[in-house]
Amino acid sequence: MSNVVQLRDPRQPTAPLQDHLAPVFAQFPLEVVDAQGVYLHTPDGRKVLDLYGGHAVAALGYNHPRWVEALTNQARQLCFQSNAVPLDVRRRAAAKLAKFCGLGLDTIFFVNSGAEANENALKLAFKMTGGTEVIAVEGSFHGRTAAAGAVTWGAEKKWYGFPGKPFDVKFIKPTEAHKLATLVNDKTAAVIVEPVQGVAGAVDLPKEFLQALRTRCSENGSILIFDEVQCGVGRTGYPFAANMVGITPDIITTAKALGAGFPVSAVLVADHVAEYMKIDSLGTTFGAGPMACAVVEAVIDIIESENLLENVRLRSAEIREKCVVGPVVGTQGAGFLLGLRTTRPAKDVQAELLKLDILTGTSGDPNIVRILAPFVLGSEHVDQLADALKRIGK
Repeated sequence: MSNVVQLRDPRQPTAPLQDHLAPVFAQFPLEVVDAQGVYLHTPDGRKVLDLYGGHAVAALGYNHPRWVEALTNQARQLCFQSNAVPLDVRRRAAAKLAKFCGLGLDTIFFVNSGAEANENALKLAFKMTGGTEVIAVEGSFHGRTAAAGAVTWGAEKKWYGFPGKPFDVKFIKPTEAHKLATLVNDKTAAVIVEPVQGVAGAVDLPKEFLQALRTRCSENGSILIFDEVQCGVGRTGYPFAANMVGITPDIITTAKALGAGFPVSAVLVADHVAEYMKIDSLGTTFGAGPMACAVVEAVIDIIESENLLENVRLRSAEIREKCVVGPVVGTQGAGFLLGLRTTRPAKDVQAELLKLDILTGTSGDPNIVRILAPFVLGSEHVDQLADALKRIGK
């Protein structure tokens, strides 16, 4: 009797499965069977340029050999152990991330998702300050959990779902820095801000506004949290947007590109915040698992050794130069968190680009096509996008 297992060719059609998935996601008209580099492959043989990167996650593209090797080797060596067991790979990943950040936020707490990172950052702020409210920025998106959703602009009307928020929240416009003197007061535990807003449409907040937040939080003793879940770990062409604008917050949260496809997030905190992190003050089961930490170490090493920060800056500049054509009349954002402003609805432009085998994103702004490309994008891929925009016309 043969022990050989016949593997099914994933490109061959099969009988449709009954769909047991919760119908909560709008989906692209695109089936993907595998991917390589910056391209997605469909069952019918299409090769689709991925400029969306799975919500900004696929920072290294697909099947990067060093990413695969790091994950495979760690899975074979030790797939999991809890934080109750000290691990060298965990210490190495934390040291690598702290050095990569380079802002003195040298204590790292690894968790699983951006929302979880923001929940823990907010918890730390309340614990430190004794405040009762948080200031957030209009247009923000911080996650779908109780605290993260509470500071997300528009969540209460759209999807929040909880009977009440866990604390008071006030929102400020990026043009209202003059209000900070009274808005940030002795009730304010934290100010949370995306220095480059993602869901809002790749909105790079003015440096002057971010500096005003830093100044006022320092004056008042409130905690400044930079939510860099989407814009962090190289996406702006800098380690973090905080490096790009030259402002050091008290806490940075990050995820998405940090694992480049593996679920992992982190809370990076300054020394004066770390003083409040005691045994049992925070916790996580899967956070800082060895496979996640091996991936973090590999992702940062790849970004540094392959000069991907410079590549992001160069290719982003090329997009700004070459892709203001067809329906695109302007750009905004930073690095590969880039918005293309369109003369007609972005969803229509997105659909037309997909017909030409280019996947992009949209946003909360109906006239912004969002580019969240892998950091390994080349000039030839920028030319492919420019040519497609010219083809679809105004």
